[in-house]
Amino acid sequence: MRWLLKGGRLVVPGQGIDAVRDVLLDNGWVRSLDYQGDASGLDILDVRGMVVSPGFVDVHTHLREPGFEYKETIATGTRSAAAGGFTTVCCMPNTNPVIDNASVVQFVQSKAIGAGPVRVLPMGAVTRGMKQDSLAELGEMAEAGVSAFTDDAFPVQSAHLMRTAMQYATIFDLPVVTHCEDKTLTAGASMHEGYISTILGLKGMPRTAEEIQVARNILLAEETACRLHVAHISTRRSVEMVREARRRGIPVTAEACPHHFSLTDRAVAGEEPGHSGQPYDTNCKMNPPLRTVDDIEAVIEGLADGVISCIATDHAPHAAEEKDAEFGLAPFGIVGLETALAVGITYLVNTRRLELSNLIRLLTIGAAEVICSPNCPAGLGDLFDGARADITVFDPTDEWKVVPQALLSRSKNTPYSGHLLTGRTKYVFAGGEMVVREGLALLQTGQ
Repeated sequence: MRWLLKGGRLVVPGQGIDAVRDVLLDNGWVRSLDYQGDASGLDILDVRGMVVSPGFVDVHTHLREPGFEYKETIATGTRSAAAGGFTTVCCMPNTNPVIDNASVVQFVQSKAIGAGPVRVLPMGAVTRGMKQDSLAELGEMAEAGVSAFTDDAFPVQSAHLMRTAMQYATIFDLPVVTHCEDKTLTAGASMHEGYISTILGLKGMPRTAEEIQVARNILLAEETACRLHVAHISTRRSVEMVREARRRGIPVTAEACPHHFSLTDRAVAGEEPGHSGQPYDTNCKMNPPLRTVDDIEAVIEGLADGVISCIATDHAPHAAEEKDAEFGLAPFGIVGLETALAVGITYLVNTRRLELSNLIRLLTIGAAEVICSPNCPAGLGDLFDGARADITVFDPTDEWKVVPQALLSRSKNTPYSGHLLTGRTKYVFAGGEMVVREGLALLQTGQ
């Protein structure tokens, strides 16, 4: 179909565009980012007062399939992604079976093409079964098209094994994504170590558990010249180490999650400023944990000055019966695809910490550059004449209250229940096909 997106504020950080323009889409492709011709015969979409941007890219999504379809499926997860404005998601390999060989990579790719409204780029495991005793089939998975290697929430504890993995990854020009956690310091822990964990009687996870691994992995990246990506960075010292490493030219990038620049550990006690809640809310349990105001400030500083390359959701769905447990026994993780944009606008743009164009950069070209490799689609996170039409249209002023049951993810474990947020996706095009209309994700392509 031929669509004319008329009168919107077009923001394309990769091209330096921030202006009111009409955008013409023709059979899945961007025909013009500044169309001024005859509109007869075109399907016109009036987007005045809205922002038109490249489709968002999430480099950290758990789709759970295969193996954990009761939490999420590729179909439900990608529909949730579309509703949040994401047209490309990189899925984590902690499935069952683990994405540690070409056959599982191909299964996910095939299932996504058939069931998902948006593009899925699988990440491959670093070790077999994520058991950390031997490397997975990295070359085989690289040839199958993985976007990166990671053991995610099962971080490689052996420096020797991580060093070897990085050496192999450089051969394939693929990044290694690291969840930085020294497990010897966090065993049995469930939240940030500090005053709040003490008064709640919960074992805490010290900042140093993250920072030790950030430091180690930066040193290994410097030695091997491997592209290192630090997942869900959460402490001030971690941000400072990445800043120094980038200053020295080490190929290191980092991502921040919305919950790590909007919520503190006080949320676990039900005392988050501006929001009343119940103590021991397991929807506030994630890894890395919610930390302190000072850590939030450091993360925001890193987002503002470019030390942190992108915003990622770490969308981690869990079934209600799993989260309905004692805090220490409940699994880590929250859903985040449908709230990421609004949390960014509410806590970064509306507080004047970031310009809207910078937020869009962090959700688009910044994320694409992290995973840029021979296996990534050309033009990812960008828009230009002739590009694939992956486009998100959102209203930056639309206020809405988060109602978990209204989320499209199969699981509803969000810490933002009842929060009033600003900014909402209205239309999304994936490959030129409208997959979200008037804020509603379409159940199937073509509907």
